[in-house]
Amino acid sequence: MTDAAGLYRTVRLIRRFEQRAIELVRDGTIVGGIHPYLGQEAIAAGTCGALRPGDVITSTHRGHGHVLAKGADPARMLAELTGRATGLNAGRGGSMHAADFSLGILGANAIVGAAVPIATGAAWAARRAGKDTVAVTYFGDGAVSQGVVLETMNLASLWKVPVVLVCENNGFATTTRVEQAVAGSITGRAEAFGIPASTVDGSDPEAVLAAAREAVERARAGGGPSFIECVAYRFDAHHTWEHAARPRYRTDEEVALGMRRDPVELQGSRIPAADRERIDAEIEALLDEAVRFAVDSPLPDPAGALDHLYADGLRARAGVS
Repeated sequence: MTDAAGLYRTVRLIRRFEQRAIELVRDGTIVGGIHPYLGQEAIAAGTCGALRPGDVITSTHRGHGHVLAKGADPARMLAELTGRATGLNAGRGGSMHAADFSLGILGANAIVGAAVPIATGAAWAARRAGKDTVAVTYFGDGAVSQGVVLETMNLASLWKVPVVLVCENNGFATTTRVEQAVAGSITGRAEAFGIPASTVDGSDPEAVLAAAREAVERARAGGGPSFIECVAYRFDAHHTWEHAARPRYRTDEEVALGMRRDPVELQGSRIPAADRERIDAEIEALLDEAVRFAVDSPLPDPAGALDHLYADGLRARAGVS
Protein backbone atom coordinates (compact mmCIF):
# COMPACT_ATOMS: atom_id res chain seq x y z
CA MET A 1 0.00 0.00 0.00
CA THR A 2 1.36 3.37 -1.02
CA ASP A 3 -1.19 5.78 0.40
CA ALA A 4 -0.21 7.73 3.52
CA ALA A 5 -1.56 5.07 5.86
CA GLY A 6 0.04 2.25 3.91
CA LEU A 7 3.44 3.89 4.01
CA TYR A 8 3.04 4.50 7.73
CA ARG A 9 2.17 0.86 8.28
CA THR A 10 5.35 -0.22 6.51
CA VAL A 11 7.72 2.12 8.33
CA ARG A 12 6.10 1.30 11.67
CA LEU A 13 6.33 -2.44 11.01
CA ILE A 14 10.02 -2.16 10.18
CA ARG A 15 10.72 0.03 13.24
CA ARG A 16 9.00 -2.28 15.70
CA PHE A 17 10.37 -5.42 14.05
CA GLU A 18 13.90 -4.10 14.49
CA GLN A 19 13.27 -3.07 18.08
CA ARG A 20 11.85 -6.49 18.91
CA ALA A 21 14.79 -8.14 17.17
CA ILE A 22 17.22 -6.09 19.26
CA GLU A 23 15.44 -7.34 22.39
CA LEU A 24 15.97 -10.91 21.19
CA VAL A 25 19.65 -10.19 20.57
CA ARG A 26 20.01 -8.92 24.11
CA ASP A 27 18.41 -11.98 25.68
CA GLY A 28 20.46 -14.35 23.54
CA THR A 29 17.61 -15.69 21.39
CA ILE A 30 19.21 -14.19 18.28
CA VAL A 31 22.83 -15.28 18.27
CA GLY A 32 25.51 -13.10 16.70
CA GLY A 33 23.62 -9.83 16.57
CA ILE A 34 22.09 -7.79 13.75
CA HIS A 35 22.67 -4.57 11.80
CA PRO A 36 19.69 -2.40 12.86
CA TYR A 37 17.78 -0.49 10.18
CA LEU A 38 16.42 2.13 12.59
CA GLY A 39 16.18 5.54 10.94
CA GLN A 40 16.22 4.27 7.37
CA GLU A 41 12.72 2.79 7.20
CA ALA A 42 11.47 5.36 4.68
CA ILE A 43 13.91 4.11 2.05
CA ALA A 44 12.62 0.54 2.07
CA ALA A 45 8.98 1.63 2.28
CA GLY A 46 9.23 4.14 -0.54
CA THR A 47 11.24 2.08 -2.99
CA CYS A 48 9.33 -1.18 -2.52
CA GLY A 49 6.10 0.78 -2.72
CA ALA A 50 6.94 1.62 -6.32
CA LEU A 51 7.32 -2.02 -7.35
CA ARG A 52 4.97 -4.65 -8.74
CA PRO A 53 4.78 -8.10 -7.12
CA GLY A 54 6.83 -9.58 -9.97
CA ASP A 55 9.69 -7.13 -9.60
CA VAL A 56 12.82 -8.16 -7.70
CA ILE A 57 15.18 -6.75 -5.10
CA THR A 58 18.59 -7.53 -3.69
CA SER A 59 19.62 -6.29 -0.29
CA THR A 60 22.53 -5.70 2.08
CA HIS A 61 23.81 -6.78 5.47
CA ARG A 62 21.29 -4.24 6.85
CA GLY A 63 18.41 -5.75 4.96
CA HIS A 64 15.48 -6.55 7.25
CA GLY A 65 13.62 -3.42 6.18
CA HIS A 66 13.86 -4.21 2.49
CA VAL A 67 12.73 -7.79 2.99
CA LEU A 68 9.72 -6.76 5.07
CA ALA A 69 8.76 -3.92 2.72
CA LYS A 70 8.76 -6.33 -0.23
CA GLY A 71 6.21 -8.46 1.60
CA ALA A 72 8.06 -11.13 3.57
CA ASP A 73 6.20 -12.73 6.47
CA PRO A 74 7.50 -11.10 9.69
CA ALA A 75 7.06 -14.37 11.60
CA ARG A 76 9.15 -16.38 9.16
CA MET A 77 11.68 -13.55 8.97
CA LEU A 78 12.03 -13.51 12.75
CA ALA A 79 12.30 -17.29 12.74
CA GLU A 80 15.15 -16.92 10.26
CA LEU A 81 16.95 -14.48 12.55
CA THR A 82 16.60 -16.91 15.43
CA GLY A 83 17.98 -19.77 13.30
CA ARG A 84 14.78 -21.84 13.26
CA ALA A 85 13.73 -24.45 10.75
CA THR A 86 10.56 -22.44 9.99
CA GLY A 87 12.54 -19.40 8.86
CA LEU A 88 12.44 -17.99 5.34
CA ASN A 89 15.52 -20.06 4.54
CA ALA A 90 15.13 -22.80 7.14
CA GLY A 91 17.46 -20.96 9.49
CA ARG A 92 20.40 -21.17 7.08
CA GLY A 93 20.48 -17.58 5.85
CA GLY A 94 20.11 -15.64 9.06
CA SER A 95 20.08 -11.88 9.29
CA MET A 96 22.41 -11.11 6.39
CA HIS A 97 21.21 -13.65 3.80
CA ALA A 98 17.42 -13.72 4.04
CA ALA A 99 15.63 -14.43 0.76
CA ASP A 100 12.19 -15.33 -0.59
CA PHE A 101 12.27 -15.95 -4.32
CA SER A 102 8.47 -16.29 -4.43
CA LEU A 103 8.24 -12.60 -3.53
CA GLY A 104 11.11 -11.44 -5.73
CA ILE A 105 13.48 -11.13 -2.78
CA LEU A 106 16.68 -12.51 -4.30
CA GLY A 107 18.56 -12.19 -1.05
CA ALA A 108 20.35 -9.96 1.34
CA ASN A 109 24.12 -10.09 0.97
CA ALA A 110 26.81 -9.64 3.59
CA ILE A 111 29.48 -8.65 1.05
CA VAL A 112 29.61 -4.89 0.54
CA GLY A 113 28.32 -4.04 -2.94
CA ALA A 114 27.83 -7.67 -3.99
CA ALA A 115 24.06 -7.39 -4.36
CA VAL A 116 24.37 -4.82 -7.17
CA PRO A 117 25.54 -7.17 -9.96
CA ILE A 118 23.08 -9.84 -8.84
CA ALA A 119 20.09 -7.55 -9.26
CA THR A 120 21.44 -6.19 -12.52
CA GLY A 121 21.96 -9.68 -13.88
CA ALA A 122 18.45 -10.69 -12.86
CA ALA A 123 16.96 -7.63 -14.55
CA TRP A 124 19.00 -8.23 -17.70
CA ALA A 125 17.96 -11.90 -17.84
CA ALA A 126 14.30 -11.01 -17.40
CA ARG A 127 14.47 -8.45 -20.18
CA ARG A 128 16.17 -11.01 -22.46
CA ALA A 129 13.25 -13.34 -21.71
CA GLY A 130 10.76 -10.71 -22.84
CA LYS A 131 9.55 -9.73 -19.37
CA ASP A 132 9.14 -6.19 -18.08
CA THR A 133 10.61 -6.97 -14.68
CA VAL A 134 12.41 -4.17 -12.84
CA ALA A 135 15.09 -4.81 -10.22
CA VAL A 136 15.96 -2.58 -7.28
CA THR A 137 19.27 -3.04 -5.53
CA TYR A 138 20.37 -1.47 -2.27
CA PHE A 139 23.85 -0.55 -1.09
CA GLY A 140 25.38 1.88 1.37
CA ASP A 141 27.65 4.87 0.98
CA GLY A 142 30.51 2.54 1.87
CA ALA A 143 29.92 0.56 -1.33
CA VAL A 144 30.07 3.37 -3.89
CA SER A 145 33.79 2.93 -4.49
CA GLN A 146 33.67 -0.84 -4.79
CA GLY A 147 34.92 -1.97 -8.17
CA VAL A 148 32.05 -4.39 -8.76
CA VAL A 149 29.52 -1.59 -8.23
CA LEU A 150 31.26 0.68 -10.72
CA GLU A 151 31.68 -2.12 -13.26
CA THR A 152 28.01 -2.99 -12.93
CA MET A 153 26.92 0.61 -13.48
CA ASN A 154 28.99 0.70 -16.66
CA LEU A 155 27.31 -2.42 -18.10
CA ALA A 156 23.85 -1.43 -16.87
CA SER A 157 24.14 1.86 -18.71
CA LEU A 158 25.58 0.33 -21.88
CA TRP A 159 22.89 -2.35 -22.05
CA LYS A 160 20.03 -0.19 -20.70
CA VAL A 161 19.31 -2.70 -17.96
CA PRO A 162 16.04 -2.02 -16.05
CA VAL A 163 17.63 -1.66 -12.63
CA VAL A 164 17.23 1.04 -9.99
CA LEU A 165 20.38 1.59 -7.94
CA VAL A 166 19.52 2.81 -4.44
CA CYS A 167 22.35 4.15 -2.31
CA GLU A 168 21.40 4.38 1.36
CA ASN A 169 23.67 7.17 2.53
CA ASN A 170 23.33 6.98 6.31
CA GLY A 171 26.49 9.00 6.89
CA PHE A 172 28.79 6.19 7.94
CA ALA A 173 30.56 3.16 6.50
CA THR A 174 30.68 1.25 9.79
CA THR A 175 32.39 4.08 11.75
CA THR A 176 33.96 6.03 8.87
CA ARG A 177 32.17 9.22 7.87
CA VAL A 178 31.20 9.48 4.23
CA GLU A 179 33.16 12.71 3.73
CA GLN A 180 36.32 10.89 4.83
CA ALA A 181 35.89 8.10 2.31
CA VAL A 182 34.14 9.41 -0.81
CA ALA A 183 35.92 11.75 -3.21
CA GLY A 184 33.65 13.89 -5.33
CA SER A 185 29.95 13.09 -4.96
CA ILE A 186 28.02 9.86 -4.71
CA THR A 187 25.65 10.76 -7.54
CA GLY A 188 28.64 11.79 -9.64
CA ARG A 189 29.71 8.18 -9.89
CA ALA A 190 26.47 7.27 -11.65
CA GLU A 191 26.47 10.39 -13.80
CA ALA A 192 29.93 9.46 -15.09
CA PHE A 193 28.34 6.41 -16.70
CA GLY A 194 25.45 8.40 -18.15
CA ILE A 195 22.98 7.18 -15.53
CA PRO A 196 20.38 9.71 -14.35
CA ALA A 197 21.00 10.33 -10.66
CA SER A 198 19.17 12.20 -7.94
CA THR A 199 19.46 12.83 -4.21
CA VAL A 200 16.33 12.60 -2.06
CA ASP A 201 15.37 12.93 1.59
CA GLY A 202 15.74 9.35 2.78
CA SER A 203 13.79 10.13 5.95
CA ASP A 204 10.61 10.95 4.03
CA PRO A 205 8.70 7.91 2.71
CA GLU A 206 6.69 9.97 0.24
CA ALA A 207 9.75 11.70 -1.21
CA VAL A 208 11.45 8.32 -1.69
CA LEU A 209 8.30 6.85 -3.23
CA ALA A 210 8.04 9.68 -5.77
CA ALA A 211 11.68 9.29 -6.85
CA ALA A 212 11.38 5.51 -7.00
CA ARG A 213 8.22 5.61 -9.10
CA GLU A 214 9.92 7.81 -11.67
CA ALA A 215 12.97 5.53 -11.82
CA VAL A 216 10.92 2.33 -11.98
CA GLU A 217 8.67 3.67 -14.74
CA ARG A 218 11.71 4.74 -16.73
CA ALA A 219 13.30 1.32 -16.35
CA ARG A 220 10.13 -0.54 -17.28
CA ALA A 221 9.70 1.59 -20.38
CA GLY A 222 13.18 0.65 -21.61
CA GLY A 223 14.99 3.78 -20.47
CA GLY A 224 17.67 1.90 -18.57
CA PRO A 225 19.03 2.33 -15.06
CA SER A 226 18.60 5.16 -12.59
CA PHE A 227 20.50 6.00 -9.42
CA ILE A 228 18.86 7.35 -6.26
CA GLU A 229 20.92 8.55 -3.32
CA CYS A 230 18.71 8.45 -0.21
CA VAL A 231 20.21 10.56 2.56
CA ALA A 232 19.15 9.46 6.03
CA TYR A 233 20.68 9.03 9.48
CA ARG A 234 21.37 5.71 11.16
CA PHE A 235 19.76 5.99 14.60
CA ASP A 236 21.34 2.92 16.15
CA ALA A 237 24.59 1.00 15.97
CA HIS A 238 26.26 -0.22 12.82
CA HIS A 239 25.91 -3.60 14.53
CA THR A 240 24.48 -4.54 17.90
CA TRP A 241 28.04 -5.34 18.93
CA GLU A 242 28.32 -1.61 19.58
CA HIS A 243 25.79 -1.81 22.41
CA ALA A 244 28.47 -3.53 24.50
CA ALA A 245 31.68 -2.15 22.98
CA ARG A 246 30.46 1.46 22.70
CA PRO A 247 32.96 2.83 20.15
CA ARG A 248 33.13 6.63 20.23
CA TYR A 249 32.85 7.75 16.62
CA ARG A 250 29.86 10.06 17.13
CA THR A 251 28.53 12.00 20.09
CA ASP A 252 25.23 11.55 21.88
CA GLU A 253 24.35 15.09 20.82
CA GLU A 254 24.89 14.25 17.16
CA VAL A 255 22.72 11.16 17.40
CA ALA A 256 19.95 13.10 19.15
CA LEU A 257 20.06 15.74 16.41
CA GLY A 258 19.94 13.08 13.69
CA MET A 259 16.98 11.37 15.31
CA ARG A 260 14.89 14.54 15.21
CA ARG A 261 13.92 13.70 11.64
CA ASP A 262 12.22 10.39 12.30
CA PRO A 263 10.57 8.60 9.33
CA VAL A 264 7.96 6.98 11.57
CA GLU A 265 6.97 10.23 13.25
CA LEU A 266 7.05 12.14 9.96
CA GLN A 267 4.74 9.71 8.19
CA GLY A 268 2.60 9.23 11.29
CA SER A 269 1.85 12.95 11.35
CA ARG A 270 0.24 12.59 7.92
CA ILE A 271 -2.58 10.30 8.99
CA PRO A 272 -5.41 10.69 11.54
CA ALA A 273 -4.44 9.86 15.12
CA ALA A 274 -7.12 7.16 15.33
CA ASP A 275 -5.75 5.42 12.24
CA ARG A 276 -2.25 5.57 13.66
CA GLU A 277 -3.34 4.03 16.96
CA ARG A 278 -5.17 1.25 15.13
CA ILE A 279 -2.17 0.46 12.91
CA ASP A 280 0.18 0.50 15.89
CA ALA A 281 -2.02 -1.96 17.75
CA GLU A 282 -2.28 -4.26 14.73
CA ILE A 283 1.49 -4.30 14.30
CA GLU A 284 2.08 -5.04 17.99
CA ALA A 285 -0.29 -8.00 17.78
CA LEU A 286 1.38 -9.18 14.58
CA LEU A 287 4.84 -9.03 16.13
CA ASP A 288 3.70 -10.63 19.39
CA GLU A 289 2.61 -13.60 17.33
CA ALA A 290 5.80 -13.48 15.25
CA VAL A 291 7.95 -13.69 18.37
CA ARG A 292 5.89 -16.61 19.69
CA PHE A 293 6.16 -18.38 16.35
CA ALA A 294 9.92 -17.91 16.18
CA VAL A 295 10.65 -18.91 19.77
CA ASP A 296 8.38 -21.94 19.63
CA SER A 297 9.74 -23.17 16.28
CA PRO A 298 12.22 -26.06 16.17
CA LEU A 299 15.90 -25.69 15.51
CA PRO A 300 17.19 -27.32 12.29
CA ASP A 301 18.13 -30.99 12.46
CA PRO A 302 21.96 -31.24 12.43
CA ALA A 303 21.60 -34.32 10.24
CA GLY A 304 20.59 -32.05 7.38
CA ALA A 305 23.57 -29.72 7.65
CA LEU A 306 24.92 -30.79 4.26
CA ASP A 307 21.60 -30.40 2.43
CA HIS A 308 20.92 -27.56 -0.04
CA LEU A 309 24.55 -27.06 -1.01
CA TYR A 310 23.90 -27.76 -4.70
CA ALA A 311 21.13 -26.43 -6.92
CA ASP A 312 20.47 -29.83 -8.46
CA GLY A 313 19.87 -31.46 -5.09
CA LEU A 314 23.15 -33.36 -4.97
CA ARG A 315 24.12 -33.97 -1.37
CA ALA A 316 27.69 -33.55 -0.20
CA ARG A 317 29.27 -36.65 1.29
CA ALA A 318 29.75 -36.61 5.02
CA GLY A 319 33.36 -35.97 6.02
CA VAL A 320 34.23 -34.27 2.73
CA SER A 321 35.11 -30.57 2.86
